[in-house]
Amino acid sequence: MADQLDRAWELSELHLKQLLLNRPQMQGESRTHCLECEEPIPEGRRRAAPGCQYCVQCAEEMGG
Repeated sequence: MADQLDRAWELSELHLKQLLLNRPQMQGESRTHCLECEEPIPEGRRRAAPGCQYCVQCAEEMGG
């Protein structure tokens, strides 16, 4: 049973790595204010997510 669980774990890890590698990468200059709510986007978010257009709350609400 442990072998099957180990293999399932390995497959899920591989799948996660593939998803992370293939996710869309933001590029360009980040906005200083959210396109949706017009609240300021913190500098830390702009540095961590280059090209971001939305604040964290709006991005989460939109599923991104």
